Amino acid sequence: MSANIVLTDVKTLRKQARQHIEEGAVTAGYAADRTEVLTQLNNALATEIVCVLRYRRHHFMARGIHAKSTADEFLVHSNEEQGHADRLAERIVQLGGEPDFSPDSLSGRSHAEYRAGESLVDMIKENLVAERIAIDSYRQLIQYLGDQDPTTSQLLKEILAVEEEHADELADLLAGMPIARA
Repeated sequence: MSANIVLTDVKTLRKQARQHIEEGAVTAGYAADRTEVLTQLNNALATEIVCVLRYRRHHFMARGIHAKSTADEFLVHSNEEQGHADRLAERIVQLGGEPDFSPDSLSGRSHAEYRAGESLVDMIKENLVAERIAIDSYRQLIQYLGDQDPTTSQLLKEILAVEEEHADELADLLAGMPIARA
């Protein structure tokens, strides 16, 4: 137990909860810069959507000897990225923001690029690069938040763990490709 943390008495907690109830989950104790957090979450949302679209394309365009199993993996990753996008959109709304799904600005806000990839190996590489970008982006955002927004930080940590799994799986796929080292 930390000596410098003072717990608020019940009467004060109740009084504070009744103030600004229109702000929902965002209470006076929210310490992060909400405007910046919402901007960063919308950028993360754009990144996830771009990844969904790239993985979907690669799922349908995969060709070659390893195409079936790799295409199946692309579809799994696409679905998981969609789940991340949904969770990010939910958090944006909880923080009093609006999730930005505008197609006109998605690629500009996304940290990852949408690259088609010419071959199965290219597709795996493009997805692996995007996962590595997401990993660093989420890690930095978690560090930025520190303990100012533990709920968003926990959400991002959960997403980060899945992105790391994706990168590991893609690296394994790439290592199994006969022409991957060329």
